[in-house]
Amino acid sequence: MKQLAQRLFSLALVLALVLGISVQSAQALSLQSPLLAVAEAEIRNAADDQRLEAGGKLDLNNIGVRAFQQFPGMYPYLASKIVLGGPYDSVDDVLKLDLSDRQRELFDKYRDNFTVTPPRDALNEGDDRINNGIYR
Repeated sequence: MKQLAQRLFSLALVLALVLGISVQSAQALSLQSPLLAVAEAEIRNAADDQRLEAGGKLDLNNIGVRAFQQFPGMYPYLASKIVLGGPYDSVDDVLKLDLSDRQRELFDKYRDNFTVTPPRDALNEGDDRINNGIYR
């Protein structure tokens, strides 16, 4: 029985090759096709626009605590105070928080690295500003 199955399979394979049964070749899409124009459309979202608006500075109304790691002494305690104390109308509004003299000095040291823009839902939903779930 096993030999019969092998012979039938071999016969079917030979017939397929002889009769030219093969996979049809795929046809390439013309480069002039209007379908390609759809694929070239730029994809934008609110988070990208917000980052451009901040101009390379950290936006105090739309960043998370971890962004302050690049400023020695600010992460995590002072960063948490700043994030939870917002939203702000200007960078100087941070000084209205209950900060120690050392924290004020530290903030003044890095003040030029911050900016303030209106809070955006795309960057502030949930608790991502406090814990964004990225762990080392």
